[in-house]
Amino acid sequence: MRERRLGVRVPLEVMMTSYVRDRPVRALTYDLSDSGIGISAVSMLAPRAGMVMSLELELPGLAESIWAKGEVCYQEPGTIATGLGIRFLAMATAHARMVRDFCIETRRQHLGGLLARIRGVA
Repeated sequence: MRERRLGVRVPLEVMMTSYVRDRPVRALTYDLSDSGIGISAVSMLAPRAGMVMSLELELPGLAESIWAKGEVCYQEPGTIATGLGIRFLAMATAHARMVRDFCIETRRQHLGGLLARIRGVA
């Protein structure tokens, strides 16, 4: 698969709610960047590629929910769960800043942990 997302992905496993045709669909996130999110949803409820939906996401350590509008750009069907790649289309500036800061801090912590392990081996 060719990488199409602009931002750096960070792993994120939290439950979230997507709203497809105004109906709530619970999903599990698996990664996040400042330009999109990867989720897994129950196959029979998963939206098709090209669909636009609303997203509600709670990031660890933040009290406020993130709201965004996104488009399904990628779909990997499965028998039980379907993987979806969603590109953010619209988001409040404050929420976009929170997502960006969360991604930067998560990546910094991850790289710091890797560096500490490398230094411990050397």
